[in-house]
Amino acid sequence: MTIPVDKLSDPAVRAFVSALNANDQAAFQAALAPGATMSDDGSDRDLAEWTEKEIFASRGHMEIESVKEDGHALVARFRNDTWGEMRTRWRFVVENGKIIRFETGQA
Repeated sequence: MTIPVDKLSDPAVRAFVSALNANDQAAFQAALAPGATMSDDGSDRDLAEWTEKEIFASRGHMEIESVKEDGHALVARFRNDTWGEMRTRWRFVVENGKIIRFETGQA
């Protein structure tokens, strides 16, 4: 069973996932704080380069399976045109209503 995006409790995380699923780069950037950082499978990555490759150029999409830590930790089925579908974990650090860091990797 998947959790609808509009049921995500944290507004910044909800905006992030909604923008990702809509392939809306402007809305995605608006969910992030200036200077936001990220990591993939434990390695820090260039956020702009990673999101372009893994999300926008390859039509990334998330289906949420579970939510923990007050809406800041998700398990999702993530798919894109490059890698297909995989079970992933996402953890968000939110400050002043914006995501300052997210970490993802295989679940």
